[in-house]
Amino acid sequence: MSGARVSMDIGGTFTDVVAYDERDGRYRIGKYPTTPDDLAEGVLDAVGSVVERPADITFLVHGTTHGLNSLLQRRGVRVLLLASAGARDVYHIARGPRTRMYDLHFRKPDPLVPRRDVVAVGGRFDAAGAELEPLDEAAVRLAAARYRGEGFGAIAVAYVFSHLNPAHELRTREILAEELGEDVAVSLSHETANEWREYERTSSAVVESYIGPAVRDYLARLGGELAERGMTVPLHVMQSSGGVTTAASARRRPLQTLLSGPVGGTMGGVALAGAMGRPNLIYIDMGGTSFDVSMVVDGKPDIAPEVRLDGLPMLMSAVDIHTVGAGGGSVAWVEAGGLRVGPHSAGAKPGPACYGHGGDQATVTDANLVLGRIDPGSFAGGRLELHPEAAREVVTGFGHALGLDTVAAAEGICAVANAKMAQAIRTITVARGIEPRDFGLVAFGGAGPMHAVFLARELGIGEVVVPRFPGAFSAWGMLQTEIRRDLTEPYYRLDADLDGADLASRLAAMAEQGLRSLDSEGVPEGARRAEHAVDLRYAAQEYALTVPLESAEEPARPDFLDVVAARFGRLHERRHGHANPGAPVEFVALRTTVYGDLGRAEPERLPRAGSTGFPHERRPVVFDGEPVDTLVVWRADLLSGHAFPGPAMVLEPTATTVVPPGYAVAVDDLGSLVIEQER
Repeated sequence: MSGARVSMDIGGTFTDVVAYDERDGRYRIGKYPTTPDDLAEGVLDAVGSVVERPADITFLVHGTTHGLNSLLQRRGVRVLLLASAGARDVYHIARGPRTRMYDLHFRKPDPLVPRRDVVAVGGRFDAAGAELEPLDEAAVRLAAARYRGEGFGAIAVAYVFSHLNPAHELRTREILAEELGEDVAVSLSHETANEWREYERTSSAVVESYIGPAVRDYLARLGGELAERGMTVPLHVMQSSGGVTTAASARRRPLQTLLSGPVGGTMGGVALAGAMGRPNLIYIDMGGTSFDVSMVVDGKPDIAPEVRLDGLPMLMSAVDIHTVGAGGGSVAWVEAGGLRVGPHSAGAKPGPACYGHGGDQATVTDANLVLGRIDPGSFAGGRLELHPEAAREVVTGFGHALGLDTVAAAEGICAVANAKMAQAIRTITVARGIEPRDFGLVAFGGAGPMHAVFLARELGIGEVVVPRFPGAFSAWGMLQTEIRRDLTEPYYRLDADLDGADLASRLAAMAEQGLRSLDSEGVPEGARRAEHAVDLRYAAQEYALTVPLESAEEPARPDFLDVVAARFGRLHERRHGHANPGAPVEFVALRTTVYGDLGRAEPERLPRAGSTGFPHERRPVVFDGEPVDTLVVWRADLLSGHAFPGPAMVLEPTATTVVPPGYAVAVDDLGSLVIEQER
């Protein structure tokens, strides 16, 4: 295949790869087991399965969970934190609210840096950014000596009010380079998160330092091996914001890659929403380890300015994704006589018992296999032969502990997993005043289509869509996005004090800076654009909402304050259920996002079916405790216009779609399976 655009997505169990042939517009899909001990090995094997020669690749983008795994598994490097004298304990004091009010055993998350590894450095700015006390350069040099002698792996620098004046942080980096060399990993808080809130900004810098060396080493090795094999284009990396950047840029700002794996599915969802003409969709991605939920509202991804993982906040633009430990490899267990599923996963090795690699605990995949909802001969494209007898053995043994027969235990495992996933969907919809019934449900991931209709039934959602290549949809989505850079600047003004011309000038300067930064990304001049927003809150409120602007020039208009206040009020009512028209509003921050279009893979349209018939077979599948005669069809045999009633199973190399009785399937021209309840 020459002229190939390729994307890769590493999951906890499988590594997916998608290749788009620019000559004929066709796609090729590959799926290989993830290699936890050496992730690059699995990536290179997956690429080799769809592209014969790396030299044929014209664009390559990669979604990685390397940094995320380092954070969640606490496998990052030891970090030395330099903080302002007098504010040394900001990071450990953190915030006071209890996130679980009625949990008697609640403890604040353990910080990544122990207090003994926080160094107080003299020097201070006031709240306007004016210097009150010069930087204590001797203290920085002493910190460098400690770094050299105690085995640290990175340094985070977070000084008070550095988002208003970064001079001390910049000088600190110069001194550290003088003492330790240019290769030392240093994260400055104003570069990681140029926003107010000292604790959150400090936490962002610490997380970037903690995961940074692992991400940098991994990307450097992967890019180097691809280049050695003949690839001539730069390696790109998916960002948490839904855009992509070059690996070179990602190595400078590794925090931006934290959620790079899961967001590919959401960006694919944006492309799918536009192609299908359905602007409001909920996306579920169920893989072997986790279940991710995100939304596209009015045709745009739901972007949040802050992320909290493992209790640690990070200030960065990121697709709002809610994740729970419920995947095909999630292990069933008993607590106080009740059935539980996850968050512990059997992972890729040993994996579920049916993999035949030594797994001895019942998982969701084992339960589905027992119920006949997985074809053991075609799982993962036939590369992994499943063992039904092993699945039945562990599910039967698990059922005995609860007094259940084998089928009841298998259905119980699936029902508990479905309830856990439905609650995750409610967390980002009902809890925010959004009615799931007003949205369609798009299911992907290796296990998502298997459970989607059951989730939709529980939530009252009327339509389920399973896109083509659901098991590799996140990888497909990475081919639909653009280069993206996010810039933030503090801007504190009451509406009565606002100078619209000054605000417009600031936004224009941010746009110029951002667009100029795309020079290093190889984006043509005519393929760049900028979008703007402001963070607003009612005066004396603590938290703000991000309000989009039409252009950088909009603030200079005479009616700008009335227009933006009304826009803010509508957002406030949608998010919080109320608004206060006429109340004073306060500007907190300016946000500019620049995009660069490097081309994309177009969705492939299926030919129209000439008849209603297609190859199929029938076999028994368990629904509601009883085996039911079920239609079984290969997705490759379906064309646009084909339709059939449930119960049914649609098989394909990357996933299996299960349609229970009472539902019907229709295939649209994009090849999506549109599943609705029969009337």
